[in-house]
This record gives sequence, structure tokens and C-alpha cells, in this order.
Amino acid sequence: MKKNETALVVIDLQKESGFGLSGLDGVVRNTQRMIDVCRTAGIPVIYTRQINRRDGIGLSLDEPRHASGEPQFYADNRDSVEILEAVKPQGTDVVIDKYRWSAFFDTSLDLMLKSLGVKQLIIGGVVTDGCLMTSVFDAYFRDYRIHLVHDMCTASNEGAHMAALTIMANWVYSLEVLNTDNMIKCLEGRKYAAWHDDNVDALQFTPETLREAFGKLTAPAEKQ
Repeated sequence: MKKNETALVVIDLQKESGFGLSGLDGVVRNTQRMIDVCRTAGIPVIYTRQINRRDGIGLSLDEPRHASGEPQFYADNRDSVEILEAVKPQGTDVVIDKYRWSAFFDTSLDLMLKSLGVKQLIIGGVVTDGCLMTSVFDAYFRDYRIHLVHDMCTASNEGAHMAALTIMANWVYSLEVLNTDNMIKCLEGRKYAAWHDDNVDALQFTPETLREAFGKLTAPAEKQ
């Protein structure tokens, strides 16, 4: 893995608490570890923040609002738009504000990555089935090789998290899925375990077999 062609992208780890995210404390701890390792290795750290104007200008179609008309989530006049303190940006980090789910839609993210010479992304964040998944697909459409760290991600419920990760694994052909420990091993040049499959729709599932398919995704064999 060429560290000088790699960036860490952290999706929307903000103070917004309206979604009741499952296992968020563990996600934050794993993200903190990954950020520390990347900074030590000289890998750029890029954050995204979901932002909604308090007056509703530019708001997504039918986005939930309070009775006052103010957006229910991520209003720019509230502290909830800020990055969580435990993983807050430092001086050299890049922060990308966005007004839609995907980190690439009408933002400068692609420009920043190309300016940095980045070809590979380490990515995690929230929510798995929303801003993370749309960002992963858009990164793939722009020909980035993607390392998705599954224990740096979460959603409002386990089923959505599992389904979204499995769908990404089935259709993002450049995708490698691994946990924080193995991503760190990879960066350190050690043997690590990761899921990758060159076949199309490799983890087919039904409502009854989703957990089994997800288990194959999150417990891969070790690789060099």
C-alpha cells in the first residue's frame, strides 16, 4: 500500500445525536486509533460535515423540519454540526462541508484528493446506509481504490448496517473490507485479513441469510 497515495476520509462523525446510532462509542474509539496511525504515517486526514442552513435554503427535498421551519438535523446554528471532540480535526487536516449525503456531491473533496495525489481511500463514518454508502459509490465512480473499515461505521439499526455493507461489497469491485486492527497491520506492512472478491454479487443474501453473508464479509482469511 503506497502511503503517499492514500488518504483517510472520516464521514460525518458529528455531535448530531438525533439518529440513535448503534455502537457509536466503539466507532469513535476505532476512528481515533486510525486517525492517530494515519497522522504518524503522514497520511492526510479528511473529515466531512453534513450541514443544513437554518433558514432551509438548499435543503434536500422534504428533509424533516421543526414546526419553526428549521431543519431537524444538522442545522448550522447548532453545535450538532461540529465534529465529535474525541476525533476533532487538527491544524493540517481538511474539513469538507456538504449539503447532500455523498461527500463528493458539489464539494471540493475530489479536487483536494487529486491535489494530494491520492488514489486510495481508507474510509469509515456514519451512517452506513446513507452518507457513508453514497460516498463509497461516488468514490468508486471516480476510480479510487477503497479500503472500507467496517468497525469505523454504524447506522441506526443493525439490519441497515449489515445490508449496506454487504451491498457495497457486492457492487464496488475495487472494495476491500476490513476492521481497524487489520487496516493498521496493512499500513504497517504486516500480514492482515481483509475481504475482497473479484466476482459480481459475491455475497448474495435473502432476509433470512443476511447475517450469514455479513459474517463472511467481516471474518475474512488472513492475506499478505
